[in-house]
Amino acid sequence: MKASPSAVRPLSIVAAAVLALIVWFIARQVAGDLVVKSGGSTQTVGVASVILSVVVVGLLGWGLLALLERITAKGRTIWTVIAVIFLLLSLLAPLGGLDTGTKVSLALLHLLVGAVIITGFTRTPART
Repeated sequence: MKASPSAVRPLSIVAAAVLALIVWFIARQVAGDLVVKSGGSTQTVGVASVILSVVVVGLLGWGLLALLERITAKGRTIWTVIAVIFLLLSLLAPLGGLDTGTKVSLALLHLLVGAVIITGFTRTPART
C-alpha cells in the first residue's frame, strides 16, 4: 500500500523541522549563537525562526506542488526543478552570518531541510 501525499507531505515537513532543530542545537553547541546581519542590525537565529521557516517553506512548496499536479501532467518534474533552484538560491542567505561557524551551520540547515522536503514530496504518488 502506497502512502498518500496527504499523509507523507505533512510528515516530510515535520521531519524537516525536527531534523533542523537537532542540527540547530548541535550547531549552537559547536559554534555558539547563530548570529546574522539583518539590515543594519544583527539577529540571533532561534528555535522559533527555525521552526517557522521550515513550516512556511514546506507549506508553500506543498501548495505549489499540489497546484502544478492539478494543472499539468509534468507537475512534479516542474516543481522539483523549481524547488532545487530555490534551494540553491537559499544558500545565499547564510552568507549573512557573522562568522564561519554560523555560515556553515545555516548552509547545512538549508541543505538538510531542502533535501528532506524535496525527497519527501517527490516520493509520493501524485494526487488524482
